[in-house]
Amino acid sequence: MQKPSIPKGTRDFSPAEMAKRNYIFDTIRSVFHLYGFKQIETPAMENLSTLMGKYGEEGDKLLFKILNSGDFLSDVNPEDLRNHHLPRLINQLCEKGLRYDLTVPFARFVVMHRNEISFPFKRFQIQPVWRADRPQKGRYREFFQCDADIVGSGSLLNEVELIQLMDTVYQRFGIRVCIKMNNRKILSGIAEIIGEADKITDITVAIDKLDKIGLESVNEELASKGISPDAIAKLQPIVLLSGSNREKLATLKTVLQASETGIKGVEELEIILNKIDLLKATNVRAGVKPAPTAVLELDLTLARGLNYYTGAIFEVKALDVQIGSITGGGRYDNLTGVFGMPGVSGVGISFGADRIFDVLNQLDLYPANSEQQTQVLFVNFGEKEENYILPVLSQLRQQGITAEIYPEAVKMKKQMSYADDNNIRFVAIAGENEIAEGKISVKNMTTGEHIVLTVDDLAQFLQIG
Repeated sequence: MQKPSIPKGTRDFSPAEMAKRNYIFDTIRSVFHLYGFKQIETPAMENLSTLMGKYGEEGDKLLFKILNSGDFLSDVNPEDLRNHHLPRLINQLCEKGLRYDLTVPFARFVVMHRNEISFPFKRFQIQPVWRADRPQKGRYREFFQCDADIVGSGSLLNEVELIQLMDTVYQRFGIRVCIKMNNRKILSGIAEIIGEADKITDITVAIDKLDKIGLESVNEELASKGISPDAIAKLQPIVLLSGSNREKLATLKTVLQASETGIKGVEELEIILNKIDLLKATNVRAGVKPAPTAVLELDLTLARGLNYYTGAIFEVKALDVQIGSITGGGRYDNLTGVFGMPGVSGVGISFGADRIFDVLNQLDLYPANSEQQTQVLFVNFGEKEENYILPVLSQLRQQGITAEIYPEAVKMKKQMSYADDNNIRFVAIAGENEIAEGKISVKNMTTGEHIVLTVDDLAQFLQIG
């Protein structure tokens, strides 16, 4: 018989792992609430017409398509089937797909519910997404995203708030990070001044891979897209620009002076940096911890390959672990326009919970109490003892104490082994003597100590212990 397995790029999570993951979700959720975001959910599958064309050509290839139910071949053109005409076949065989991210479904949600929403609308979403990517370390086919977006406001104060939000989350996790920042208007300006304005998508997709494949391979990809050797040469010093954030912006002001779009991007980043510097200075004067404490770096190679970004873009890298970006996002002024609702500006970020899980594991940064375990296990000697214990169990649970009874009256050794295997600190025993006296005997599994308590004192003991 073939052993059961799961698809590549997916994972099972044990109770111990789920405790860690819930710590991640709860931490991020609490920060979202702190900054005034409200939670929504959208379906796992969307109409393909909603998803296709929103992520660029490369993104479309990574969409998981869902085969139509029933006789899915009945409407297929036999000619397309014989010729293996994949794009046409997909349109005929698949009407739905698994969501690739949470941003496009959110844009669809905003358009569908526009009359019920108060703008600006600050939403967050914590749900799984699916990508038909090649699985590798830190890259999965099924993974959770934790998104925060603000739509209905073009204010750059939103970008400043999101930088603070990212910093707050990683401060709480104890992860040292670098928040990389760029602006798609700057990238468009660069494409203009090197004479390849119509190739902006090809340029951004290529330079976004600089960290992964290196400069030589990026240049080869640019050449393969028909970008001239002269334009590629002009691009080199811009992409490899060094210095402080302010020095980079000063250089860009000179380099991009002939591009109105590029200069607008520089000005937007300047406003954001000014607000962040103001926060730092204010906190220093007030004697509190400066915010943000993450490293904030202007990185011109950051392109965020997705087509819908139009302004500031962000990516967060862990400084102490070799892994891809653990948070990303940016401004996407035109996204709702494709659903018939133009003029709604939006900006958002997405935390990659699965990569954060890997980072916290590698750095061993989980708090000691992240795994919520049963505090007390009641030993089961039989029906008489069960009837005595059940009301006590109910009373403890009403007071917020995690408690359980072993479901069968088996040998004591087996019940004690269960407590050990599940890291249960206290074992409670109610035998004939305890029942007669209205008491419970409690054993500390760590120290081996015994104590006999009344039922009323037991709850207080467990809350302190």
